[in-house]
Amino acid sequence: MRRIKITSAFLFLIAVNSCSTVPLTGRRQFNVANSQEIQQQAIQSYREFLKDPKTKVISSGSDAQRVKAVGSRIASAIDRYLRANGYANQYNFSWEFNLVQSNEINAWCMPGGKVAVYSGIMPVAQTDAGLATVMGHEIAHAIARHTEERFSQANVAQAVGGVVGAAAGSETINQLYGIGGQLALLKYGRNQESEADRLGLIFMAMAGYDPNAAVSFWKRMASSKQGNGAPPEFLSTHPSDATRIANIQNRIPEALKYYKK
Repeated sequence: MRRIKITSAFLFLIAVNSCSTVPLTGRRQFNVANSQEIQQQAIQSYREFLKDPKTKVISSGSDAQRVKAVGSRIASAIDRYLRANGYANQYNFSWEFNLVQSNEINAWCMPGGKVAVYSGIMPVAQTDAGLATVMGHEIAHAIARHTEERFSQANVAQAVGGVVGAAAGSETINQLYGIGGQLALLKYGRNQESEADRLGLIFMAMAGYDPNAAVSFWKRMASSKQGNGAPPEFLSTHPSDATRIANIQNRIPEALKYYKK
């Protein structure tokens, strides 16, 4: 019993001294992860993903140019905001945007700003504003350090009787993203998904894309999933489509404050 009390006190002290703040939302999050090391591991994983024979990067054509152009606008807007609000020294992202040939309706952003957009999502995105919606959402996961947060939570859950490690080894990164081959993508929690929706709206608005377009995009996403047997919301790591769309509609007035046409 005494050992449990000591361990609990130790974990409490770690929690108190290991909180960071998510830009814009102001949410306090528990983070004992070594962000720099996770970013280095993510860069390695991204490089191996792009080099894998199963991965076909689309390097030319209008869609590839759109991915790079929209991504660069969002990244520039975020970088300006971070510099202007005292976050610059906390983020050292090396942005990269690639379109990948795949029928899968998907996109993701690794820690450090390594982004992949699958060609299967382009018909759903339709417009640059639709593309900015999904890219802003995925980039928001990286800016909010959701990967590091999930790593920290997993580390603490296994910490009874041991010491919490602050650095991520390759095995942990493998579990989060999968190094080599097709990525086993990290499943974010519902609260993190909602936070990414909120931040994504603001980021696309900062970059000059009308956040109202996000509602149409997520409605198209919902339609694309019909017949796939989506699980009930309480069994899913994502909000239900209806919940997500309603929350986004409620967040649009906030995002419009940052909208620069």
